[in-house]
Amino acid sequence: MGPRIGPAGEGPQVPDKETKATMGTENTPGGKASPDPQDVRPSVFHNIKLFVLCHSLLQLAQLMISGYLKSSISTVEKRFGLSSQTSGLLVSFNEVGNTALIVFVSYFGSRVHRPRMIGYGAILVALAGLLMTLPHFISEPYRYDNTSPEDMPQDFKASLCLPTTSAPARTHSNGNCSSYTETQHLSVVGIMFVAQTLLGVGGVPIQPFGISYIDDFAHNSNSPLYLGILFAVTMMGPGLAFGLGSLMLRLYVDINQMPEGDISLTIKDPRWVGAWWLGFLIAAGSVALAAIPYFFFPKEMPKEKHELQFRRKVLAVTDSPARKDKDSPSKQSPGESTKKQDGLVQIAPNLTVIQFIKVFPRVLLQTLRHPIFLLVVLSQVCLSSMAAGMATFLPKFLERQFSITASYANLLIGCLSFPSVIVGIVVGGVLVKRLHLGPVGCGALCLLGMLLCLFFSLPLFFIGCPSHQIAGITHQTSAQPGLELFPSCMEVCSCPSDGFNPVCDPSTRVEYITPCHAGCSSQVVQDALDKSQVFYTNCSCVAEGNPVMAGSCDSTCSHLVVPFLLLVSLGSALACLTHTPSFMLILRGVKKEDKTLAVGIQFMFLRILAWMPSPVIHGSAIDTTCVHWALSCGRRAVCRYYNNDLLRNRFIGLQFFFKTGSVICFALVLAILRQQDKEARTKESRSSPAVAQQLLVSGPGKKPEDSRV
Repeated sequence: MGPRIGPAGEGPQVPDKETKATMGTENTPGGKASPDPQDVRPSVFHNIKLFVLCHSLLQLAQLMISGYLKSSISTVEKRFGLSSQTSGLLVSFNEVGNTALIVFVSYFGSRVHRPRMIGYGAILVALAGLLMTLPHFISEPYRYDNTSPEDMPQDFKASLCLPTTSAPARTHSNGNCSSYTETQHLSVVGIMFVAQTLLGVGGVPIQPFGISYIDDFAHNSNSPLYLGILFAVTMMGPGLAFGLGSLMLRLYVDINQMPEGDISLTIKDPRWVGAWWLGFLIAAGSVALAAIPYFFFPKEMPKEKHELQFRRKVLAVTDSPARKDKDSPSKQSPGESTKKQDGLVQIAPNLTVIQFIKVFPRVLLQTLRHPIFLLVVLSQVCLSSMAAGMATFLPKFLERQFSITASYANLLIGCLSFPSVIVGIVVGGVLVKRLHLGPVGCGALCLLGMLLCLFFSLPLFFIGCPSHQIAGITHQTSAQPGLELFPSCMEVCSCPSDGFNPVCDPSTRVEYITPCHAGCSSQVVQDALDKSQVFYTNCSCVAEGNPVMAGSCDSTCSHLVVPFLLLVSLGSALACLTHTPSFMLILRGVKKEDKTLAVGIQFMFLRILAWMPSPVIHGSAIDTTCVHWALSCGRRAVCRYYNNDLLRNRFIGLQFFFKTGSVICFALVLAILRQQDKEARTKESRSSPAVAQQLLVSGPGKKPEDSRV
């Protein structure tokens, strides 16, 4: 049985009652360690394979609930009147609680009951998911026009050019402001920020404790396989989140309190808000169910003694001698024994919290002095910044750029982008293993992958749709900005300034914010087979008084969304080729005793420098391209219209900037590695006589240590 993780200097711990029961029955086919059935019943949870299965399902559900907000970000913005900068900050708060506590995991890791801590964290994640749905239940029903929910037939009348009803329209607007005050808005948004923070706090113990638990009690040869299965299943979580978002956003937001007479919106209407909250309920329930088994796993279990049969058959011919040495209980690899005995993480249990905090900055600075480690981490920061911005705002970008629904955007991303990420990571790992790449080879693979990614990003600047022609906003007949298309045609209409009920003139493809802005004074509803089409007539601001259709104008280039996303997916796969080789460069760029801490520092920097600020940066860049803001109680709320060309150039340009930074870092890494390799070869050539003499003395069985990864 492997050594128990605990304070340094302690001897092997006496197994508890449950452990004894399992150890007694492990090698006895039908025997029992104790006649008491209570000692035998918990033995099903003394199986590391069952733990791997449970942990895979838990991390799958955790990433699903963490990624679900990204799939519904544009819907949450419309529902609560948020700017992209605010929604980006909301997404970033998931990392705040996680980053604040992740450093202390190494301190408390060996002192706590790890499975139970994972269970408590999962319960907190589930509660945070439920808290995310609270704003829906405490808010008033969604109003997609300036009418009260009890008087839905006035939806169209409130937007018409009727001078006699201009005063009531303003009354509705003021009433809406008085019923949904700024204080209520801040409280609702504050609840979501708290929920996102708790979501990050709850996720702190799940992955680190789970991985260390598997590594401690799995067979040395089986541990990499188990971790590979764990990561493969976990990577499906974000894809499932976007798939769930695609389904939920097809349902109306107030599906639990639909008004009488149904609603007059369709999923293609820009005012449509889907049931974003329902996905959080489903994901939170999944996490809660996945957390139950963790309260039955023991604090420690017997170390797995046997290698998997199919693995033995595969390695019997090709790797038998190496495997025998590795599996020998008395002969461990140098890296493995060093990892068990040295480093800050291993001595951390002997330190108090104050001592741990004092020694951490010194070890951090010592680790950052390794140039390879620092440059690789900086390149990963650039890649993570790109990934965080893309994952958060790509659905919204596709909606606005190609005029598609939020449901369809999520479906495309879930089916194309995330599978390509998984393929890229797997292919990168296979290349490192099959080609036996050393540090120089890993650096070259990283640089090649990012150069190809950068190359395939260039066409994205030119694939997109032009901005809609919006009367009075982007379509002007006068040199003076801000004037309406026909200034005198709607003077008698008294249109509400905050109204939004877009209509389209099919002959000129000009869009108007409301029928009132088009000067329309009446409406006609034409019933079709499965739906009804609304037209507005007697429009004084439309050429020749032609009728206009309800809804935004259809885009003429929506079909370009598929080739655009295929290029994005290809670039993501190429960027993910660097995942495994860059990780290996980090492990080879620091001392053996500092590897565990280096990985922890790496993830800490990725959170602080990438996953936290990147959504805010991307959201701020998106906000600068807005050409028409909705107002709520005098404050700037959600953006109604964007300049599509500016949006595409700034969003893709920001991605291009981070990719370029990663290329520069990997180029420097490769240059340093080649210089080190050249110096090593020169030193080896000078000492070749001594090496030859050593080989003659030691015999042909020994080979000089190579630098393969």
